[in-house]
Amino acid sequence: MTTSIRMFTDGACSGNPGPGGWGTILLSPTGRVKELGGGAAHTTNNRMEMTAALEGLKCLAAAQKVSSKQISIYTDSTYLIRGMSQWIFGWIRNNWKNAEGKEITNRDLWEALRAIVDKHKFEIDWHYVRGHVGTPGNERCDEIAVSFAKNTSISLYDGPLSEYSEDLNRIPEDTKLPKPKEKVKPDLVMYLSYVGGTLYRDKDWKTCESRVKGTTGAKFKKITNPREEAELLARWGVKE
Repeated sequence: MTTSIRMFTDGACSGNPGPGGWGTILLSPTGRVKELGGGAAHTTNNRMEMTAALEGLKCLAAAQKVSSKQISIYTDSTYLIRGMSQWIFGWIRNNWKNAEGKEITNRDLWEALRAIVDKHKFEIDWHYVRGHVGTPGNERCDEIAVSFAKNTSISLYDGPLSEYSEDLNRIPEDTKLPKPKEKVKPDLVMYLSYVGGTLYRDKDWKTCESRVKGTTGAKFKKITNPREEAELLARWGVKE
């Protein structure tokens, strides 16, 4: 058993926005397990992911004696991890405005999370666990969250780890946050087509489609960067 508190969190939402739920599991260094859960009639998946972490921290803050200020949080929400470990510092400097000058979405929850961490001096290590791959803590949190989202009955456990149904010590070796996907800029999107020995580059699919539709031997594909274009032309055997 580690010296830090282990927390698993997950959120669920039907419709997004729609009815949602959240689930949290707390594991103390002494081997005590406590499950938490709740829901909202109209919410989003991101808000439920954030609420799961916030409610777990509230539970720890309300305890008369917290066994550790070090908390390892395991979540499948890259939004939550990046928000708390990267983005929030810039938001605070910019008075909770984004690069376009608009107010940050879910500001109330971000402020609440930041406030409770600062007030109680929690030291949080954020861990990413991919959802629905069999990690017991994550799967159980998902079960709790979905149950509350559907407003169905579920029993929440509070007792020793030795009698708990899930193996909370089974965690993936790699819990590093995955690299963010590169956003495709609209001006880089292009539709290449090769018809009758001639190469065409179109900015929109409608123009490309009108040329290739029903044309025997026509080749076409959407690309988003120069590397993709070079590889595609090589496959087609086209030399300019």
